[in-house]
Order: sequence, then structure tokens, then C-alpha cells
Amino acid sequence: MIVLALETSCDETAVAILRDGNRHSGPPVGRTRPVASSELLASEVASQIAEHEKFGGVVPEVASRNHLVHAPRLLERAMQEANVDIAEIDAFAATSGPGLASSLMIGASIAKGLAIGFGKPYLAINHLEGHLLSPFFGETKIRSNVSLVVSGGHTMTVLVRGLNDYQIIGRTVDDAAGEAFDKIAKLLGLGYPGGPEIEKRATAGDAKRFDLPRSMPESENFSFSGLKTAVRYLLPNIVGHFGETPSSNCRPAQTASKLAKKDLTDLCASVQAAIVDVLVRKAIDAAKECHVDLVTMSGGVTCNRKLRAEMAAGCKRHGFELRTAEPWLCTDNAAMIAFAAMLKLQNGFSSSVTEEIDPNLALI
Repeated sequence: MIVLALETSCDETAVAILRDGNRHSGPPVGRTRPVASSELLASEVASQIAEHEKFGGVVPEVASRNHLVHAPRLLERAMQEANVDIAEIDAFAATSGPGLASSLMIGASIAKGLAIGFGKPYLAINHLEGHLLSPFFGETKIRSNVSLVVSGGHTMTVLVRGLNDYQIIGRTVDDAAGEAFDKIAKLLGLGYPGGPEIEKRATAGDAKRFDLPRSMPESENFSFSGLKTAVRYLLPNIVGHFGETPSSNCRPAQTASKLAKKDLTDLCASVQAAIVDVLVRKAIDAAKECHVDLVTMSGGVTCNRKLRAEMAAGCKRHGFELRTAEPWLCTDNAAMIAFAAMLKLQNGFSSSVTEEIDPNLALI
């Protein structure tokens, strides 16, 4: 069985081809490893970071136009990499939500057209489920676990009992963790995406210098908008210590430009620590509450090395096994969509080609 999947939920265009069976998988485009039950034949991703960086965030119209440009090229490249004919594909899949409507429509339309044209099954895959299952990439069994899914648009803890058996424990009530990184980076006059920019500077900073809020400590839910607000009001005070208080109409990024390098690195370290502390504590608390022995992490923010290290240390302290999706599987990609589709096919699930995209698609 061979599955071809497309992922176009936001600003990255991705195509992947996955084959079922116990075969040794050489590393397509250098980003994978042999897996237990499936072989990743191709995984292609076209990033649009450069196009959106000048806007400080994703512009939906720009994203959808670029998907139209990149998707045909990536499809052709993936077929060549996989060395299979498109007539050999047994099923076509695409992300159906959540995401940007104009972006989701591109990938879903292509996958539906191919499924209709070749008379093959179509699978509409939830982007969040793709992340949720990615720590088990290539395996046939999904172990019971508490999963932390944390990205630019989503932050949640989920009890996973098995495929299609999920219970949301906590979710963000405002900004997602990745969104908080992006917004704070913009306040500080840093580049986009904000997470890597803050992480880069945080390595040289003192994370204890600025006492930033950890919101909703007694709740299972998350909140990061207060952290952004705290940084916004802290900036003029830091600059003011050096005798130069910005005017009231001064933009935050203009204020941040007056920060000394030491102040900037300490502030980045403090922001990162505040976000990581909340994520680790709430994930471990959820694992305790659900009486599982495995914690998993996925989503773009889990590429953060501080988060990985702190979660590993926290799980070790409390006796939990930790499994984190490989970094190339954490950012948006079609391999995780193909894997979710493969598992669903193996368990008798498929979708109708009349199924609509849903920008607000919930996990359950």
C-alpha cells in the first residue's frame, strides 16, 4: 500500500509518499531513518518563511498563491524521489484543517482530484492528529500516552488511548506558545519566526533576571497573552534604567532597539524560561492525573532545545518515559499526514471527496 499526502495548512507546502511494509528505508532527502512498519519514499517541503518575514507573520493570500506555485513542482519531485508511478498510489490524503482556509483548499483540492482521477480512496486528515501521532512515526501501535502538542497555532495536552481515541485535557485560552514567541519577538524587533530568534539569544542570557508571569498555574489550560503584555510594559522600564525613557508614542520595537545586548539576551532567556516552565509543568501534571507512563511531544515549538531538555529532565524526575517527534517531523510536513492516513486506512477508515475543509477543525 502506498499513500501520497499533501500538507498546506499554513505557509509550508509539503508532499510525502509512504509505503506500508517491513522494508529498510534509506533516508529520502536526508531526513529520516529506518522505521518498523512503513517506508518513507519521499518527503518534500517548500518553506515560505522568506516571503512572510517582511510582514512579521503569515499573509494568507501570499501563502495560497505560493502553494499553487510549489505544489505541482513538489509532486513531480516526490514521484521521482520515490521512483513510483502515480498510478501505483493506493490512496491520496491531505490536511483538511485546522489552518488557513485559502491554504487548506489547495492541498485538499489536489488530493481529491487525484483520488477521483485514479479511482482511489481519499483521506481528509486533521493537522493536529498528524502532530499527535508523529512521535510514533512508522510504527503500527499507538501506545497510551499524554501528548503535548505545541506549535504556532496550537497548544494543548491530550490523553491518547489509541488511534481515534483522544481526550483533550487542557488547551490555550488565548495565544498558543509559538504565537507568543512570534509576538514577543516582534515587540523586541527580532525576525520571524520568533521562536528560533528568541532561542538563539536566550543561550547567552540570564533566565532568572526578569520575573515574568506563569499564567493560570492551577488550571489545566494554558494562557500566554499575559506574558506578551508583561514584556510590552517591561521594555520602557528596562530602557529607562539607562536614563532614556521613550516617549509615550514610541513603538515597542523602537523601544527594544535601545536595549543593551545583555538586556536583550536576559529578556529572551526569561521569556523562554516562562514558556518552557508552563509547558513542562502542565504536561507532567496531566500525565500524573491520567496515570500513564509515557509523555509525548510534537509540533514546531518542540524543536526548542531548552524545552526538550527540561521536559526530559522533568519526565526523568517523575518516572515517565518521554518520546518526542524527530525535529524534521515537528514542523509542518506531509510525512506525518501520510502516516496518519496510513494508520486510518489500515483500520478501515476513509473519507468522502465531498468532505469540506474546516479551518477550525477540532481534534475531537
